[in-house]
Amino acid sequence: MPQWLADAFRTYGYAAVFVGVLLENAGVPVPGETIVLAGGAIAHAGQLSLVWVIVTAIVAAITGDNVGFAIGRKGGRRIVERFGVRIGITPARLHEFDRFFEKHGAKTVLVARFITGLRVFCAILAGGSEMRWPTFLVFNAAGAILWSTAVATVGYFLGQSWETIERLIGSAGLAGLVVVAVLVAVWVVRSRRQTS
Repeated sequence: MPQWLADAFRTYGYAAVFVGVLLENAGVPVPGETIVLAGGAIAHAGQLSLVWVIVTAIVAAITGDNVGFAIGRKGGRRIVERFGVRIGITPARLHEFDRFFEKHGAKTVLVARFITGLRVFCAILAGGSEMRWPTFLVFNAAGAILWSTAVATVGYFLGQSWETIERLIGSAGLAGLVVVAVLVAVWVVRSRRQTS
């Protein structure tokens, strides 16, 4: 385990889990997943309670995602409409994204929780796409419960082998990101063919 992470847990305990997960889910690219894994590993060593690591991560994930959703709802859409063209987000592509979220948004919120990178921005994108908040809340909470429990438990049971934990999670996150990218690309191609 990296020394900075061990020091953070020694000093801040559950607050380290809460702040790390909250920031990641609010759209700040911090290693929230690594922090939850470390919390599980430290619980294995008897310094924290696994149950409280999971509960803390769930509360932080739901709270952080709701902050991200509010950011997306309040300002994300205007920023994308104004500056998105500079990075290739044309009005037509934005419309396609809206249609994708309208059709698959709830499932995307649930699945994105398990994909490194997408987890950071999904709530902001959901808010910007004008997804209904009650729908977002249900799927966000379900994803937070599953993700927090799974990641902390993996950290707990593999607590003695930090390198194995990082390798497994990194590979799974990368594979998930590739699968999502391929599915989105297929959906965009099919949508364009249908409108042609």
